[in-house]
Amino acid sequence: MNKTRTSYFLIFLSIIFLGIFSRKISFIPLWIGDFLYALMIYFLVRIFLPFKNVFLIAFLSLLICYGIEFLQSYQGEWMIELRKTLFGRYVLGQGFLWEDILAYTFGILTAFMAEKLTLNFLNQKSV
Repeated sequence: MNKTRTSYFLIFLSIIFLGIFSRKISFIPLWIGDFLYALMIYFLVRIFLPFKNVFLIAFLSLLICYGIEFLQSYQGEWMIELRKTLFGRYVLGQGFLWEDILAYTFGILTAFMAEKLTLNFLNQKSV
């Protein structure tokens, strides 16, 4: 896998598209959106740190996802107003749920394993 910001950015944009699309189809479970959100965060971190170890990327991505989820339990008036905006709704979410933590964990583990397997495959192929 070519570790360029461009390839990570294209993956990032694709995941955003899939995430928005997943909210528009009623038979897709809501946790899929949270799973895709975690994938998006993973590749966003990857854009900024393209050559760092996948373990570090997974760890930072989990910290970001968990931090945003725990921030949802804060109900200050200014935060509630921010969550009423499109940005606030998509980025910050509405309320804390343990199920979201599970979906984020599954999403980050999926991205981590996919990248690890892809890198291992490409390294074996180039030998």
